[in-house]
Amino acid sequence: MPTTEELIARINKILDDIAIDTPGLFEDLDVPKLFFTFRTRLEMLKELEEELERRVGELGPAPIFKDKKSRDPHLSWIYRKRHYRTLTLERLRSAITAHRMALAILEANYTLKEGKREILPESLKKEKLSKVKAVERDIKLGRIEILPYLAYSGDVLRLLGQRGVEVREHFKFIKSKLREEGTVRKEKFRIEVEYWEDGKLKKEKIDLPVDADIEGELRKRFGKRFRWRVLSYVKTVGVLINNHYTVDNLALAYSTLNPEDGAKMLALDVFKYYFLTSEKERESLTLYPGIRSCIDCHYSLFDLPFKDRADFKVGFGSLLVIRKCEIERMLVKKRSDISRLPNYVLGGVILYGISNFTEEEVASLLEIDEGELREGIRKFVVSGLHKLLFSDVTKFEKFLPKSEKAKKFLELLQG
Repeated sequence: MPTTEELIARINKILDDIAIDTPGLFEDLDVPKLFFTFRTRLEMLKELEEELERRVGELGPAPIFKDKKSRDPHLSWIYRKRHYRTLTLERLRSAITAHRMALAILEANYTLKEGKREILPESLKKEKLSKVKAVERDIKLGRIEILPYLAYSGDVLRLLGQRGVEVREHFKFIKSKLREEGTVRKEKFRIEVEYWEDGKLKKEKIDLPVDADIEGELRKRFGKRFRWRVLSYVKTVGVLINNHYTVDNLALAYSTLNPEDGAKMLALDVFKYYFLTSEKERESLTLYPGIRSCIDCHYSLFDLPFKDRADFKVGFGSLLVIRKCEIERMLVKKRSDISRLPNYVLGGVILYGISNFTEEEVASLLEIDEGELREGIRKFVVSGLHKLLFSDVTKFEKFLPKSEKAKKFLELLQG
């Protein structure tokens, strides 16, 4: 059995070989070969990760010696060795994340067929690759163009150092957007009040509207002898993607693909990801490992694709995604009424209902068939769910039946 140092050397050698071999994979887009290569690599890398984790475990940062005289050379050697092990584990995890993302993007864009029979990527064999064909899906998630730029060797910073200044600056910009904590502005103040009653000092927590006259309201309730303080007003609700390996890979890939509009392209791809899939689907997809299955706060990333619109306001994109997630939950027990409506069409219908977008704009934004979207809206109207889910249903009126007989039948159908 190799020592830990020998295992680390082997892992780094494998990752270095991956860095050398990867560019050749994209000289011509042979999708079955990419599926097979990435799947084989991922299985090997995960085995190495398990073995390295078993030996090394989770290591914290090494201590910093401020006084050079008190530095023990033997301890310094031990800490250097530990730091090297940590770096190798980090590099390995970054490479695994890149391969997982690549496989998810391929699966979201292509199906594999041997003759007329559809086959799973897991069942691919090297000797049969020439007989397998990749067929593009009608509905696509992610962006196939970023595949050559993911950090398959785990060397995000080394690859970034080989890029120009524009790419490095845009990398920082995308990363700052993805690491930004979403904010929710509350409609009320949460206030703690201390006051005297019957000679005793008491405490009470109350909620008041943001525009309330706090002093006046408190005097009415507690008299003159009181003091108060605001407990909460603005609340942070975590980052959009809670996985720094995913963040690094996305920032590197999109900034390299387009150093000017990479962030906007990423925002649009993530926006489509939320609208074309259900919450249950997002829990199993690995397009963006560590991403929230639903959001409940504002992220400025989602504003980027919509800033040129005349009706744009801060939080425009986030609000649409938040509303989509809310309506998804409202539909949990009512999904049987529209069981034949695919999730991607349902996402288009919801976007149509909660926004000022026309059918043409929704279809173009989500890259779905306009005719299929219109048919989905008609089915939604027939079910009557548009009246329950949307406050303004004037947009749906043109999809109502025109003849009197059809209207009466619809009324009977909806009860």
